[in-house]
Amino acid sequence: MNGLVWLLIALPLGGGVVLALAGPRCRHLVPVIGVVVAVATLGVAVTAAVSRPTASAPLFAGMRAGLAVDGLSAMMVVTVAAVTTAVLAFAVGEFAADENPGRFFGLMLVFAGAMLVTVTATTLPLLLMAWEVMGATSWALIGYWWQQPERAKAADVAFVTTRTADLGLYLAAGAALAAGIGSLSLDALSHASSPWLHLITAGVVVAALGKSAQLPFSFWLSRAMEGPSPVSALLHSATMVAAGAYLLLRLHPLLAVTGWGGPLVAWTGALTALALGVVAVAQTDLKQLLAASTSAQVGFMVLAAGSGGVAAGTTQLVAHAATKSSLFLAAGAWLTALGTKRLPALRGAAGSYRLVGVAFTVGALTLAGLPPLSLWAAKDEVLAAARAEGTGLYTVGLAAAAVAAVYSVKAVWYVTRPLPEDPATGYDTERHGTRRVAGTTRLPLLALTLAAAVLGVLALPGPASWLKRLVGATGEPSPEPWELGLSAAVALAAAGLAWWRMSRPASVPGAAARWAQGWLHLERAAQAVVVRPVLGLARALAVFDDRVVDGAVRHTVRGGLAAARFACRLDDGVVDGAVRGTARGGLGAARLAGRLDDGGIDSAVRAVASGARNLGRWARRPQTGLLHQYYAQAAVGFAVLVLIILLVR
Repeated sequence: MNGLVWLLIALPLGGGVVLALAGPRCRHLVPVIGVVVAVATLGVAVTAAVSRPTASAPLFAGMRAGLAVDGLSAMMVVTVAAVTTAVLAFAVGEFAADENPGRFFGLMLVFAGAMLVTVTATTLPLLLMAWEVMGATSWALIGYWWQQPERAKAADVAFVTTRTADLGLYLAAGAALAAGIGSLSLDALSHASSPWLHLITAGVVVAALGKSAQLPFSFWLSRAMEGPSPVSALLHSATMVAAGAYLLLRLHPLLAVTGWGGPLVAWTGALTALALGVVAVAQTDLKQLLAASTSAQVGFMVLAAGSGGVAAGTTQLVAHAATKSSLFLAAGAWLTALGTKRLPALRGAAGSYRLVGVAFTVGALTLAGLPPLSLWAAKDEVLAAARAEGTGLYTVGLAAAAVAAVYSVKAVWYVTRPLPEDPATGYDTERHGTRRVAGTTRLPLLALTLAAAVLGVLALPGPASWLKRLVGATGEPSPEPWELGLSAAVALAAAGLAWWRMSRPASVPGAAARWAQGWLHLERAAQAVVVRPVLGLARALAVFDDRVVDGAVRHTVRGGLAAARFACRLDDGVVDGAVRGTARGGLGAARLAGRLDDGGIDSAVRAVASGARNLGRWARRPQTGLLHQYYAQAAVGFAVLVLIILLVR
């Protein structure tokens, strides 16, 4: 069974890579193959959730790449695979004939595979690798229509923001190694010694809050809405933003052992749920409203993780995944049909496209936390864990639940209004609408809407006890009956007030409303506090490099050049002078030798030659050919020889 967990991640990763590469050559088969791979992954995920396989392989010296499907990850793998299947089935009819579906379906499957690795990894190196793949593929998916500069810039903002927070995981890994945790096992992180324990916790918290779009990182989720609607449905329901919450739920022992990690995370989640809920109320764009509500709803999961409510956070995560994916798909169906996502222009959309309208209304009422729908029960589980930590956390969480009812009812109010006299004037603000809903949207929408409505059973006494045993959190508190009644009353009252207020004439937005509509100007704050100072520091370092470092280099170079010039002058004045003097001496000696050669040696040679010629002429004279002359010559020679001998003696 160990191979099952490898198959669970190999199917989407391998299938995604193949589709991304082969997409242009078989564009008509790509959507079908993508859905088949997703269905197969879902089947393996269900099997793995039942059988709980584990596997590991050598990675680095002293480290292993570990994968395991335990109780918490069993819930996650089924949720991720199910939402991926529904979203890809919906996306089959969303692309034009001239678009390349291979890149989209391939990236979506790779992203889902990376998320499956994230929720099954038991060691930090493998989790970090999957974390990085998620970030890279999310950038490519958000900027899917990269030919449009605004969408490409939005992808860059989302990527850089999450990547900045992701550095926390590198800090955590380095601190764990310094603490002597060579295996980098997730279960061993909470056993690190101080001060490394606090550095590990800080790194994990920063990375998780950034990935989950919690304060102060929430603004990147607004930019991410530039991607296709199926991307929003997957990334911002069960995968990317849920990854940070999952990590905090997984590492709750690490948060608890530090003493400060749990309260910090809990209060961050509670404040995000409240503040981003207010941001959602101020939006006039449907996808922006859903994006802000995503940060707010994930805030409840983070609140649960900080309060020790692992089972409560898991219930909230699973119920929210089904709810938010159905809402994003409904918004995407209207965007494709009507070409707009502006709430005033969507008046009457629920009546014009009834199936989509029903799915959206059920999803929005679930998001509002109205009983007996799933998020009502899930929020009560979270609020029970918060109340165990303190009344302040419970109060802020309850206020955030009331705000959730307001922004959800606002969306329902707009889409259920009667059609205006000339509705077409508000259409096609984003693209040219098709005025129809693709047939592939029905089954995914119905399945996700049904799941959103009924997953609240996980909070009922029997299923809740089973879930707590499953995730190993049997000691978690359950909501009291009065808590269930109070939250239901608050949600119903807030929903009724919102409906009544929406029916009144709209007032001019004040400064506070504009501030909330601009996502609390968090991106401006990040620009002012982080981006501009960093760029200013970079420019200052560049000036320092140019004027000081390069100046010193230039002075050194100038000194070298001066030394070279001096050497040249020395070479020209002394060495070259000596060389020229030597050359002149050589030339003089050569000339003298030439003259000596011409006047002495050559003359001597010529004299010898002339003498030889003369001797030759003289020697030829006795050679007459007459024998008696030869005898006479010999007699004279002998006589001279005798005379010489006599004289010498």
